[in-house]
Amino acid sequence: MLNGPFIERYFSEMRQIIDTISRVDIDRAIEALFAAWREGRTIFLMGNGGSASTATHFACDLSKVTVCEGRPRLRAISLCDNPALISALTNDEGFEHIFSEQIRNLMHPRDVLIGISVHGGSGSDKAGLWSQNLLRAMRVAKDEFQATVVGFSGFDGGAFRDVADICVTAPFPSTPQVESFHLALEHLITFCLKEKIANCLYP
Repeated sequence: MLNGPFIERYFSEMRQIIDTISRVDIDRAIEALFAAWREGRTIFLMGNGGSASTATHFACDLSKVTVCEGRPRLRAISLCDNPALISALTNDEGFEHIFSEQIRNLMHPRDVLIGISVHGGSGSDKAGLWSQNLLRAMRVAKDEFQATVVGFSGFDGGAFRDVADICVTAPFPSTPQVESFHLALEHLITFCLKEKIANCLYP
């Protein structure tokens, strides 16, 4: 097998994340989203780059997978999915405002905001500091709407550890591993929510 060492190393790294990720933080995230469903709140999701596609995927699954006959539906909206609005906000207000301005249009008190970022809003490259639009939106959600803010991060958690109410960190220094694991987490959380919604006494 020509690529055996690379394949085994990649799977070994995945096992390291599985062995070290906080089950408590995952549980807290599930309970926050379950509470949002019980209270009729909306869950908003956001991310940049690959994390934007994860936000869209997560919103899709929360909206569809959790549907249970005889139960209210969970409302989930990705803030990454209106390119005309995002480009207009970038042009007129700046990229750092693309999520916070949408929140001001759409959010109601005590809704939930999920931010997804490999580095958790820390670090920089040639474009400057990473994911400041996520951190700005998190602060607006908390300060102006008393929202519950959940972060999905990697590496050491980054700034999400301080800004988010709940921070689920895939503790490994690898972008592909963190992005892959965020998808695994969204499936774990969504299907756990489906089970909880189906089995709970309502109202």
